Amino acid sequence: MRTEFLIATNGFESTWPAIEYGAWAAASLDAPVTLLGIAEHLPSAPIDDKYPLEDIFARAVELFRQKGITYWLEIQNGNAEEVIPRLAKQKDCITVVGPLGRPPLRRLLVRRSIHHLMSEISTPILYVPQARIPLKKMLICLGGLGYEITAEHLAARVGVMSKAEVTLLHVAPPVDLDYPTARAEREQWRDLMNTDTLPGRNLRQALETARGAGLAASVKTRQGNVVEEILAEIKEGNYDLVCMGSQYSAHSLRRMYAANVTGEVAESAHCPILTARYVPE
Repeated sequence: MRTEFLIATNGFESTWPAIEYGAWAAASLDAPVTLLGIAEHLPSAPIDDKYPLEDIFARAVELFRQKGITYWLEIQNGNAEEVIPRLAKQKDCITVVGPLGRPPLRRLLVRRSIHHLMSEISTPILYVPQARIPLKKMLICLGGLGYEITAEHLAARVGVMSKAEVTLLHVAPPVDLDYPTARAEREQWRDLMNTDTLPGRNLRQALETARGAGLAASVKTRQGNVVEEILAEIKEGNYDLVCMGSQYSAHSLRRMYAANVTGEVAESAHCPILTARYVPE
């Protein structure tokens, strides 16, 4: 995939960290940017008309120019949750978005917008509630099924540019079923990388890939509720970026009943989350 960034804003100040972080990432990867402004509940208008996007666009353009980024500006009228996926489907890009300033009651009823965006956008998404720059510590979450491979490879590119320290995390969930693979993971989770289980093999491969890319990488395992353990690790490790696979990597009924771990983590974490669906090479 040719790296290109689609950074979205609806004018709310809460989207500025996504613009700032997206500009940093684009400059690091020498990638072009399209800044998408969504004029919600307003008629389409030229960029120099007075409406909520004006100030944030002006700041963004100045930032892009300072960083020497090639950029394009686009404004569309409509609801952000509908406009962003529509534009993302037209580009082979990384979509960068932050909290869209939705009222608490709406978030309670329909959850944060990131859940909808993950279901509609098949290309990588960078969700930025806070811009953690410079990137010094990165957490890559390995689910054991290989769905995180695309996100892992993309994260490695960013990590190499920043010379970031990388931790590869696998959380062994509580398992009640008693069959050999589940039993091995449950009983040997502290030394999982040295087992002949699928998660163990994936950990070894991920560590080899990260170190082969020149990253200082290590492995960590935890056991318990997957979302709770990932959030605990993020807090304890004070990571600047978290990389995860997507529930929507599964093209089967599995994703209909599997928990959306990435969406749950994105709702609660206070650092950027990079997620990408698995794309077979």
